[in-house]
Amino acid sequence: MTLSNRTIALALGLLAGVGTAYIALNLPGNSGPQATGRVAIGGPFSLLDTTGQRRTEKDYAGKPMLVFFGFTNCPDVCPSGLQTLTVALDKLGDKANGLTPLFITVDPERDTPQSMAAYIKSFHPRIQGLTGTPQDVQAAIKAYRVYAVKVPDEKDPTRYSVDHSSFFYLMNANGEYTKHFPHSTDADVLAKALAAAL
Repeated sequence: MTLSNRTIALALGLLAGVGTAYIALNLPGNSGPQATGRVAIGGPFSLLDTTGQRRTEKDYAGKPMLVFFGFTNCPDVCPSGLQTLTVALDKLGDKANGLTPLFITVDPERDTPQSMAAYIKSFHPRIQGLTGTPQDVQAAIKAYRVYAVKVPDEKDPTRYSVDHSSFFYLMNANGEYTKHFPHSTDADVLAKALAAAL
């Protein structure tokens, strides 16, 4: 069975965990035009920072962004990822000033600007927390192709957690997707990748 270039590109994009990617292919017998383009991750957002000020992607233009989605009540993945990011930023030293690291909540019902401010104080001072209305946050989640689902506590219906994907998304200075890293990426590896992007 012969697979088309589009089928192969779709499969590679799905395996990468980032949705459909347009990938240049140079297969034997393929003399037609090559498909190239961008992965559809990122885009406009309008959220509140930890002071309650409205922020959009335009406020961060001109510097690469490292975007991480999570929530302050996360028991392990988020603090682990943010600690890795903190170590990587420390390793960058003054170079970290050329990067905007964003922590965007997937739990706007509980994560107010004030609670986000208190939470991110435990990590690197360059990390900026963003929240907003459920509609604001859902729009950002959709733009970044993030998986986030509220999971009720079976023992206590008044409590819940949020099951979510946990990637760092590296965006270039124009806000375009460059690459992503799992939250479990080694801090040295992350620091080297960030340094190369600055």
